[in-house]
Amino acid sequence: MTVLPDDGLSLAAEFPDATQEQWQRLVEGVLRKSGREVSGEAAEDALSTTLEDGLRTRPLYTARDSAPDPGLPGFAPYVRGGRPQGGVADGWDVRQRHTAAPDGALLADLENGVTSLWLVAGRGGIPVSGLARALDGVYLDLAPVVLDAGQDTEAAAAELFRLYDEKGVDPKAVRGNLGADPLGYEARTGTALPFAPAAELAKRCAAEFPGLRALTVDALPYHEAGGSAAQELGASLATGVACLRELTEAGLGIEQALGQLEFRYAATADQFLTIAKLRAARRLWARVAEVSGAADAGAQVQHAVTSPVMMSRRDPWVNMLRTTVATLAAGVGGADSVTVLPFDHAIGLPDAFARRIARNTSTILIEESHLARVVDPAGGSWYVEKLTNELAHAAWEFFRTIERDGGQAAVLRSGRLRTDLATTWAERSKKLAKRREPVTGVSEFPFLAEKPVVREPAPEPPSGGLPRVRRDEAYEELRARSDAHLAATGSRPRIYLATLGPAAAYTARAGFAANLFQAGGIEPVTEGSFEESGATEAVLCSSDALYAEQAAQAAASLKAAGARHVVLAGRGEFAGVDSCVFAGCDAVAVLSETLDRMGVS
Repeated sequence: MTVLPDDGLSLAAEFPDATQEQWQRLVEGVLRKSGREVSGEAAEDALSTTLEDGLRTRPLYTARDSAPDPGLPGFAPYVRGGRPQGGVADGWDVRQRHTAAPDGALLADLENGVTSLWLVAGRGGIPVSGLARALDGVYLDLAPVVLDAGQDTEAAAAELFRLYDEKGVDPKAVRGNLGADPLGYEARTGTALPFAPAAELAKRCAAEFPGLRALTVDALPYHEAGGSAAQELGASLATGVACLRELTEAGLGIEQALGQLEFRYAATADQFLTIAKLRAARRLWARVAEVSGAADAGAQVQHAVTSPVMMSRRDPWVNMLRTTVATLAAGVGGADSVTVLPFDHAIGLPDAFARRIARNTSTILIEESHLARVVDPAGGSWYVEKLTNELAHAAWEFFRTIERDGGQAAVLRSGRLRTDLATTWAERSKKLAKRREPVTGVSEFPFLAEKPVVREPAPEPPSGGLPRVRRDEAYEELRARSDAHLAATGSRPRIYLATLGPAAAYTARAGFAANLFQAGGIEPVTEGSFEESGATEAVLCSSDALYAEQAAQAAASLKAAGARHVVLAGRGEFAGVDSCVFAGCDAVAVLSETLDRMGVS
């Protein structure tokens, strides 16, 4: 065993401590080389990234970036987790979602790593009368069942209770959630449900089934409507508070009421924001429990679901990467249960392979990467602690505005929440359109020759309330136009890449242009002459220096050869050039206008 000297072994002892000011001066030098004259804090700001909700990610965090003490795992304010042991013993609950129940599918999941079942029942899912068949062979005292039945919650819960009784399951052994969520259903459909049936279920669970919860506070409707992380948290907090009021008015004590709620959040591929969101959610709910007089009962139970918004329909295999990062973030963030949506979720009903990959994502992270072996591994990171604190404050402010306007039900019915979420999504849509938020396989590196993945149609989800958005929706519309053109004519719309000079001069911009136009379903042609390409438009690709010498002449030659429109890859005004495409341009607008000119309806 190595024994250190009495004064330790500080290898940097003879060197002075580096300061943040010294680092800023180094940053100034680098920025100066790129033509930007900034100094001090402004140099650091130049490398910062603006997030939603007014948050900013800085390039460097130090001990000066203080945040409130997050406490210890299992103790208020529960930032570091709701249980002292975290998931060290057995990882998180691997929860698989089912909207249909093919024979053997549920048992196959449970036999291969899934530890609880999330069943969409009633309209848009498994018929309530079919629950018994779906759960045939399932040991209900071992496998928790979580229902999601909307307006059919009472009937689905009654059927589940009947199955527990029929199979002789000890009420103390029952685990899961009946999924009552009147406000979540209203958010999805615009139809209000009475809260009394949910309260009755909660009272029965509290009295007879100590391990069964009755209500889910589902934040996915707000995330799927385009909401930011703070809006998702704020809306879920307002929903949770509304549930507490209803449950206590129905006769439950505050601790009993707190014990009847489980919160459902989206986990995205923005791993640090997801980690901070789950940590902030626990801190916020602990504050609600504290002011309600039950601080010791404020450990929020969390169910994280990989974001449906980020799932793409084109090149869906990339969804495996997105869900893996999101699952990692959910696990590190301390979620109690994690659902990995299959990679073909956006296309239709997942097949057996997709379900296997989904459940194995958690299995690999838990069993091979040992992700759950450390409680709150992100805790203590200056960046994560600062982001958690800032996000918690932003979410609390949004929650307060909801309460000021009458509560969650009121802002849903007035349309105020819809407007807030739509405003946020409109801003994000601009980033997606300009590819500031790239979507691999969709807005970046699309593959036009990809063979479409075909699945059986999934049941129609509830609708009529808040919209459901996807990151790929604008590009999906463009690709659909191209697909229709291919079906009608036998070929996709084309554009000719006219390269000038040696490969070193044009390769970067030719690659950029090809990538851009393929995102709209427009096939780039690089071989042969313009006349042989079958295209009606062309893109000039080269360096700025060669543009100055040859762009005008090349544009004239292309026009003479029949090009109706000449595009320049880059910036500049030259005779014969009709428009430019460049990094940061509105790709969706450019592609839509191009398809319009090509007559692709």
